[in-house]
Amino acid sequence: MGTVTIGVSIAVPEPHGSLLQERRAGFGDAAAHGIPTHVTLLPPTEVDATGLPAVDAHLTAVAAAGRPFPMRLSGTGTFRPLSPVVYVRIAQGAEDCTWLQQRVRDASGPVARELQFPYHPHVTVAHGIDDAAMDRAFEELAGFEAEWPCTGFALYEQGADGVWRKLREYAFGSSVVPPQAGHADVGRGTIASR
Repeated sequence: MGTVTIGVSIAVPEPHGSLLQERRAGFGDAAAHGIPTHVTLLPPTEVDATGLPAVDAHLTAVAAAGRPFPMRLSGTGTFRPLSPVVYVRIAQGAEDCTWLQQRVRDASGPVARELQFPYHPHVTVAHGIDDAAMDRAFEELAGFEAEWPCTGFALYEQGADGVWRKLREYAFGSSVVPPQAGHADVGRGTIASR
């Protein structure tokens, strides 16, 4: 049956996801339309296709133990010069993402793995493009703001065409979302002018 490349992530909901994907494409990132806008919990990982049921069972258990939490994006950051990435920062929800990714990659589970870099939750908006375009992404999205209640995550598979497609969504075990701390406009997404 062979191997498949999977990833686990939290999708950035609409309209924010499409907006950031279009902006990423506009900066010249050729991979933009093949990668739904997301926060990574498990980076691209090759697994035996016969192991997918075990992965599914593991992620179901991780989700059952999870609880919804407020997510808020605000401003930009970069991993340059270590890695050619510009991203939108996670201003609220980073600790929850860190907790989740640790459980997804747990040593006792089917997708245990070490990371190339320490985990830092973020939303990539430019990757591997020229420096001028990276600078533009950093500046133009510096005022970006979005927030929403995160109620689960999803499993994706990368096709032979390089496009990531959702296999399954996993909802958290509780439906109660803690309130946004000091932010009443849940669900808004803006790019403020500087």
